[in-house]
Amino acid sequence: MAELAEKARGRRGRRGAGRTGAAGQNDHLRVPYISRKIPTYDILSEDSLVQIEATAERIMAEIGTEFREDPETVELFRRAGAEVAELSKDRWNLKFAPGMIREILKTAPARFTQHARNPANTVEIGGDAMVFAPSYGSPFVMDLDNGRRYGTIADFENFVKLAQMSPNLHHSGGTICEPTDIAVNKRHLDMVYAHIRYSDRAFLGSITAPERAEDSIEMCRILFGAEFVDQNCVIMGNFNTTSPLVIDGITSRGIRAYAAAGQGSIHLPFLLGGAVAPLTMAGSLAQCLAESMVSCAITQLVRPGAPCVLASFISSMSLRSGSPTFGTPEPALASLAMGQLARRLNLPLRCAGNFSTSKLPDAQAMQQSMMSMMSAVQCGANYILHSAGFLDGLLSMSYEKFILDADLCGALHAYLKGFEVNEDTLGFDALAEGGPGEHLFSTRHTLRHYQSAYWDSAVDDHQPWETWDEKGGIDAATRANVRWKAQLAAYEAPPLDEATDEALKEFITRKKGDVADAWY
Repeated sequence: MAELAEKARGRRGRRGAGRTGAAGQNDHLRVPYISRKIPTYDILSEDSLVQIEATAERIMAEIGTEFREDPETVELFRRAGAEVAELSKDRWNLKFAPGMIREILKTAPARFTQHARNPANTVEIGGDAMVFAPSYGSPFVMDLDNGRRYGTIADFENFVKLAQMSPNLHHSGGTICEPTDIAVNKRHLDMVYAHIRYSDRAFLGSITAPERAEDSIEMCRILFGAEFVDQNCVIMGNFNTTSPLVIDGITSRGIRAYAAAGQGSIHLPFLLGGAVAPLTMAGSLAQCLAESMVSCAITQLVRPGAPCVLASFISSMSLRSGSPTFGTPEPALASLAMGQLARRLNLPLRCAGNFSTSKLPDAQAMQQSMMSMMSAVQCGANYILHSAGFLDGLLSMSYEKFILDADLCGALHAYLKGFEVNEDTLGFDALAEGGPGEHLFSTRHTLRHYQSAYWDSAVDDHQPWETWDEKGGIDAATRANVRWKAQLAAYEAPPLDEATDEALKEFITRKKGDVADAWY
């Protein structure tokens, strides 16, 4: 594997020559990340925050976290001072004295850079930086033409291309949908390759098995060069704890793989109130904080300074049916509080997104999405996965919803910029030029600002009723259907050095040839 990386570097002739796109390629699309200009919204008082933090510490100290099938991680925590109780073969309960995990996390960076193969698309994660990424993990895809169906690698590639073309997203994401036409133990190779080949933005790697995490990192070594990868974050993994209060061996070993390589990781409890977490938001927040902190701490025990992201996925539930509900107000409030807790820990945060349980890209979908997404931007989240395409309670990735969500992200770009107050923007001269009773269409102030004053949607319809009706009365979902097809038709892949591409393909062929297909 190392030989392939060296071979690619030698043929490129200089470090990085194969990973950057042409300087002018789609420059008009590039908004690397948002630097927020408006303040966060702090919902909880100091006393409330202290109570949640104290309960999280009690959970870690008195109830503990169960680790499974990873004695190496257990030993790392034992050496750091954890109280370890063996429950059975390959199962341990670990308890952490108050303040222990918080102390370990002090070496984690408050802000870090994730490099893209095109430096113009490199992102910052943490502080006032905010990164929008597509949705993640759906087994199904849907569109207005073909309905709901299992995702394929062709769908996966399409969504990578749509994300690359969007001026309102910043990151290529990870498992945008499951390519179910490729064997489970091999599809990670095709997914990582799709991110590399069809996008020049930063991306997430595989986390479904430690060896797949290693493959993802090794592909980045081929792309960026081993030395560059050792010194810089170029890939991240999105890891879920097994709530309540369990971290399984596949997860912890994957976390260790990313951290040992100096790469980033996101640490996410998926909490369903009443099922795997308390119904109440304060209780869910305390549990979420405890689980994410312990998971993040693994990275610092492996490699102090390795990038890690605190995360929350707090969901309500329909207690009549037992189904998760998304885009409801209570988890939105929890996201606001999670922003405060992350800032107190001085860690980057991932939370919320364009969530919905609707089965169609309709009014319910966008109402729920707006509720959830606004909580993410108001709380100060730094990395927002599920920014585009989320439908059907995360079971389906929708082409039309992707377009509608990406458009909403464009509105949020404008919202997060705020506005300036100065002599020019106060517009006194606009009123004075014509005086009372005169329109302002042709004033010098209007002509100076008309191209940049307002955000302009690519999807919304602002025509008078009569004009809209005469043109067929097209609704938003249908307009989005037309748009995603037009975008894919116009897509151009960013350049990728041929030697690098060849080395990646050789690596994939070799890895696939080493094992038989596994479909579960």
